[in-house]
Amino acid sequence: MLLNVVLISLHLAACFILVVFILLHSGRGGGLSDMFGGAGGGSMAGSTIVEKNLDRLTVVVSLVFAFTSIVLSMRLD
Repeated sequence: MLLNVVLISLHLAACFILVVFILLHSGRGGGLSDMFGGAGGGSMAGSTIVEKNLDRLTVVVSLVFAFTSIVLSMRLD
């Protein structure tokens, strides 16, 4: 029972963090790199260290989300 509470809490945290990280990604232009004063605009979008780290963090959080989804679906049946 306690494990379900921990898994659901972790799942909800991953949901909210994933939404925030996805919204921080740059779209067609601008995004996080322009918000922090990145040079170059559209041609340099995605090449900054901040963008690469954001990509990595998004992948990690999405893996946590997928893992908790699978485990919760097996445990709550």
